[in-house]
Amino acid sequence: QVQLVESGGGLVQPGGSLRLSCAASGFTFRIYGMGWYRQAPGKEREFVASINSDGDTTNYADFVKGRFTISRDNTKNTVYLQMNSLKPEDTAVYYCKRLGYSYWGQGTQVTVSS
Repeated sequence: QVQLVESGGGLVQPGGSLRLSCAASGFTFRIYGMGWYRQAPGKEREFVASINSDGDTTNYADFVKGRFTISRDNTKNTVYLQMNSLKPEDTAVYYCKRLGYSYWGQGTQVTVSS
């Protein structure tokens, strides 16, 4: 069965960095595009970034452009989100998802606070 396990979240000060990981299993990872999404308290879940199956095409929400980088390692069935210059408004639960499918993992909490 499909499994997506996010990790790497935590508490970080404004301006700091975190690297999120999403380990995928239960499907042929290398042929699917993957995405990162986030949901802040009281808000709708929103798109953050996506990457195609080969890893050579990426897309970002405007609010993370220049700060976040999505990447993938198809040999490890893992997608990453490098987050730099974090802001308090980046506080949210971050989820990864196989594009075009509705299955969500449990997410990982990111809190940006001094």
